[in-house]
Amino acid sequence: MNIIRTTAVELMAIPAIAYKQKLSAGGAGIKIFRIDQDASTVFTIDKRTGEGIPYGKYDVELFPDEAVQEALELTAGLPYTSRGKLKITNFDVPEDNEDVVETEVEKVDMVGSKEYQALLERYANEKGKLNYSLMNKDFIQFASKNKTISNMVANKAAVEEVLLYVIKNRASYLSGEKENLSDNETVALIETLDEIDPRSAFKELTLYIKRLLAKGISR
Repeated sequence: MNIIRTTAVELMAIPAIAYKQKLSAGGAGIKIFRIDQDASTVFTIDKRTGEGIPYGKYDVELFPDEAVQEALELTAGLPYTSRGKLKITNFDVPEDNEDVVETEVEKVDMVGSKEYQALLERYANEKGKLNYSLMNKDFIQFASKNKTISNMVANKAAVEEVLLYVIKNRASYLSGEKENLSDNETVALIETLDEIDPRSAFKELTLYIKRLLAKGISR
């Protein structure tokens, strides 16, 4: 079974590795494995604050707060990929119980889509993390010159409607796909990007669209 998760990072606070993964219940979580003993834990990520929330009971002495915070910081911005069994040099990460968190993505899986991969290729920095500022700047530039969006603004379209149009068209263009994504696929793409870093992936773009609609003018 391929697990949707980021690459693993090594922690300095404790002898452990960690990675971010999609959760079967939705959203993202941080999985931390001790490499000096048989122990692991999972923290879900609060979408509003980006903080880690314990997923069940765990040993605070084995997984202190500083280690959890380090895991959150090191995995922030790392993109998801579909991965099989994880190996770290000579250490094999044990398989997880299916009733914990790991599962194949049940909804629309955009990790393997051409659009998602195109965004990673264009906007990932030298460390492999997404550059949200560059991505938003590029999407805003597209929106500012698009005649369809000008008409949508003049007709007082909803913010969500304009946002979906921008992301659909820009992602399709970057991936070389002729057909646009569906609304469900676009929403899934946004959610996947949001899970990579605990903030809104298109925060600046959304604010720009709101300003356009507030002015009520076409550009």
